[in-house]
Amino acid sequence: MELGKIIELDKKYYMNTFGDRTPVCFEQGKGMKLWDKDGSEYNDFLAGIAVNALGHSHPRLVNAIKNQAQKLIHCSSLYYIEPQAKLAMVLAKNSCADRIFFANSGAEANEGAIKLARIYFKKKGMPEKFEIITLEKSFHGRTLATIAATGQDKYQKPYSPLTPSFIKVPINDLNALNEAINPSTCAIMIEPIQGESGVNLTTIEYMEGVRKLCDEKGIFLIFDEIQCGLGRTGKLFAYEHLGIEPDIFTLAKALGGGFPIGAVCAKEHVAAAFEPGDHGSTFGGNPLACSAGLAVMDALLKDNLIENSEKMGNYFIKALSDLSKKYDFIKEVRGKGLMLGIQLSIEKAAEIREKCFDRGYLIGNVGNNILRLLPPLIVTKDDIDGMIKVLNDIFQEY
Repeated sequence: MELGKIIELDKKYYMNTFGDRTPVCFEQGKGMKLWDKDGSEYNDFLAGIAVNALGHSHPRLVNAIKNQAQKLIHCSSLYYIEPQAKLAMVLAKNSCADRIFFANSGAEANEGAIKLARIYFKKKGMPEKFEIITLEKSFHGRTLATIAATGQDKYQKPYSPLTPSFIKVPINDLNALNEAINPSTCAIMIEPIQGESGVNLTTIEYMEGVRKLCDEKGIFLIFDEIQCGLGRTGKLFAYEHLGIEPDIFTLAKALGGGFPIGAVCAKEHVAAAFEPGDHGSTFGGNPLACSAGLAVMDALLKDNLIENSEKMGNYFIKALSDLSKKYDFIKEVRGKGLMLGIQLSIEKAAEIREKCFDRGYLIGNVGNNILRLLPPLIVTKDDIDGMIKVLNDIFQEY
């Protein structure tokens, strides 16, 4: 089908939640590359917004999905599921978690984490502890509860009044957090690195203070690692950079390499609050999704992709920092591993993103003054050099 016809059908039949999209439809992908309907080639430095961690059409992932689909795609969780049990074991053995529950998305995983924190205290005879503190500029999903948890007005305004019991405080402000904690607080929910609002990093000192507050107040620390987890920052999990452990953390995006899956990961004493009937999911943890997850974890742990993320991330940050010395409108380069943001002093981020697209490079923007780069973890120096050349050529126009 021609691109024009696809756009026509989309505008006629699809609910318009995305507005006018970039006028392209991709037909095929391989590694760092994507090809559109006309055969034009693109270099993917967005990775489906941190989803395609292995790049496109990775043989390990493709074979796992194909082989499982030929055997069994879905069965009810009324029965034991081998890939589900194996993936839960792999995640637990390689993290601070003891128990895993699988969902279909990041928002569902965060819903599960919220439910787990609340039900724990209810079962302990403390129903008054139900509030969760989150950070301003955070993003936790698009369900009604996770929108309420999100610290960005633009996502919340259309759905007010919001689900109650979420309090927002500024990032890296321990005093504000301490003042917000009250007898109703059951958990603090934080992205170690905020993605959707422009790659904002929490500091080690702040996170150490948060962990200490949680321990002193007897409340849970929840990490949303949906975007920053699974090798994206140069560690398997972002919390490893901080020297502390959460009580609960959530995963999604990269976990299926493109196939939908999310996970609620928790320490034993918290996870035990979920008993039969307390939570569930029809599709969560199905054989196909978990087989994809196993393939992704296998690649992350055996193919040096986490090490590559750290190495290439450092190389990328240095190259971007060198660019910032040439162009005074680059205010800041920030990030960790292959989760990078470029803060601009000019309102040209969307325009620069479009110019990158015209040159065959896919990047993201946050608002009109932040560029976002989230390449697959397989990215090489040559790939990065190509991206830097394109950015340099474009920046010369400003």
